[in-house]
Amino acid sequence: MNLIKIIIFTLLFSCNHSAWALKSDAEQPVLIDSNTASYDDKEGTSTYIGNVITVQGSLHIESDKLVIYFIDGDIDKMVFTGKPTTFRQRPGKGKEEIHGEGLTGEYYPNQNKLVLIEEAVVSQGNNRSESRLITYDSKNSIIKAGEQSSDSKRVHSVFKPRAKGNKK
Repeated sequence: MNLIKIIIFTLLFSCNHSAWALKSDAEQPVLIDSNTASYDDKEGTSTYIGNVITVQGSLHIESDKLVIYFIDGDIDKMVFTGKPTTFRQRPGKGKEEIHGEGLTGEYYPNQNKLVLIEEAVVSQGNNRSESRLITYDSKNSIIKAGEQSSDSKRVHSVFKPRAKGNKK
């Protein structure tokens, strides 16, 4: 039955989902396209390898590998790895896209939370933040970077001024 879900996700991926607004992202299906896919019913995991593209509404993630962890048939956590894993999302109509990357990403669809780990970078327009750890709340468009437990793992941010006459 779950293998059927994997096949349906892959087939549905070819549909155009770019018009979905951020507010409805959490209500949209998770669509995955990859070179290979496998499902382990005993472990409750599904693994995708090779040019993995994952879409949920306006959230678009690209990675080398994706492992999905299921609880009672629902997605609990998705772990992406890549060199790097990248994401983009439009936080709202008329807003600039948010872009991010990291060597590992963890996405929790029920919490609308994406965590980027190692060499994490998030940018929007001219603004950019870098850290070992960045958490992105996609529902509320909130980005948190860094770890309070260590001064050696600092956050580096750059905010470039807008061109004169471009005050949005």
